[in-house]
Amino acid sequence: MSERRPSPASKNSGNGRNGRGARRSVWRRALPSEHDETAGPPAPGSASAAEPAEPPSIVEAALYSDGVRVSTPSTLAETYRELRDTPSGMAWIGLARPTSDELLSLASEFDLHPLAVEDAMEAHQRPKLERYGDTLFVVLRAARYLDAPEEVDFAELHVFVGPDFVITVRHGAAPDLSAVRRRMEDSPDLLKLGPEAVLYAILDAVVDGYAPVVEGVQNDIDEIETEVFRGDPSVSRRIYELSREMVEFQRATRPLVGMLHGLMAGFTKYETDEELQRYLRDVADHVTHISERVDGFRQALTEILTVNATLVTQQQNAEMRALAEAGFEQNEEIKKISSWAAILFAPTLVGTIYGMNFREMPELHWGFGYPFAIGLMGVVCASLYVIFKRRDWL
Repeated sequence: MSERRPSPASKNSGNGRNGRGARRSVWRRALPSEHDETAGPPAPGSASAAEPAEPPSIVEAALYSDGVRVSTPSTLAETYRELRDTPSGMAWIGLARPTSDELLSLASEFDLHPLAVEDAMEAHQRPKLERYGDTLFVVLRAARYLDAPEEVDFAELHVFVGPDFVITVRHGAAPDLSAVRRRMEDSPDLLKLGPEAVLYAILDAVVDGYAPVVEGVQNDIDEIETEVFRGDPSVSRRIYELSREMVEFQRATRPLVGMLHGLMAGFTKYETDEELQRYLRDVADHVTHISERVDGFRQALTEILTVNATLVTQQQNAEMRALAEAGFEQNEEIKKISSWAAILFAPTLVGTIYGMNFREMPELHWGFGYPFAIGLMGVVCASLYVIFKRRDWL
């Protein structure tokens, strides 16, 4: 935006920047007394004085005037004080996993909406853009590709943009906002355009961070295709895990398209600088391209999973066919063995009967008894052989 517009509260106040005291009156009533700036320090020996202070979560805070850094406050209170003393200044406060007290302090000073502050406290929000009066609240999902485990790591970033301040709340390692700050400080003509320029630079950094993720995922898909046709048994798990990451990636990129188009729709209403308009259109083009590629990745993974399931089914069918053939051959061998066992059992049975030597057996004293027994054995064996042969058991 070419000119920073004062907030409604400051317009109604006759005290310049001190009018912010009226803006945060609602929050002051909601906060405990110890958060009031007018309250004195805790008395020595009190519970609050005895407890060790939590480490600050301020990554970096800076005050800018006409695109140039004029101060680097070390605390939030110092940032508030110096911003009040700089009528044309802009505060850029970077936080990483801040405490609720720090967020409540920022809400009190800059009149942040309670719902937006609650979202920033709880995190785990979907990408969105909401406007509360003259303050924009933006939720972004940054991503980075981890080479060692070959997976995508997602982080959440919350951005509050007001007439004279930018507050970033990071929940995760990405993105590297210090690089964004350095790039903006190296371009004072762009930085002096105000908080909107910082917001667009952050959007650009988040979207640019998607490019290495897209390349890493593309390499993973190429490797998966090779593993699928190689018959790697562990590829199904890898496909499933990458598909879940692509679902998360879609949730991070798809809402950005609508968010950026919403910002572009407000160019005329909010008198956005022409340079920023071109900047945002470029970011929107990148987001659209990334979103389309992510959609393509998910479709490709679905097709690969289908192909892998088909190949696994074919392999299982081949294994079942091989087992069936082995079982059939085994049955044929068993039939042959059983047939010969039955043939050999017949003479054994006859020989056993005549080997009992009972006195009253009529064949014992018969002259043709022995040839009759041998012939009987041969007839029985031959009959069994013919029967088994006709049934293809032999």
